[in-house]
Amino acid sequence: MARTIFDRYGGFRKISKIVISFYEKITTSPVTQRYFDGINMKRLIDHQTKFVSSMMGGPASYTNEHLERVHASLGITEEAFYEAVDLFKDTLEDYDFDDPDIETVEQEVLSRKNHIVKKT
Repeated sequence: MARTIFDRYGGFRKISKIVISFYEKITTSPVTQRYFDGINMKRLIDHQTKFVSSMMGGPASYTNEHLERVHASLGITEEAFYEAVDLFKDTLEDYDFDDPDIETVEQEVLSRKNHIVKKT
């Protein structure tokens, strides 16, 4: 049986470090930083670690309805969404993910765009 991206890169412990590094980038980006004012980052990082893990084949899972519900009031723009995707890819590169694995995770994120970006 093939090992998942989640397993190959170290499970929750490693994914948590990746998510923390990602949030260091995204909370300082002029395009995305405003979305994190007043947010409980510890709680967000915990949820995001589970979400990222699920996209990598880990045990957690999130429905599209859940994604819509938690992002609905944030008004996330396409520009902010793509900035986040680029910063996440940069973070995976920082952790020496192989290009095919980065592409797989990127496609998982992109496939959820309509559930995250503000509908106009």
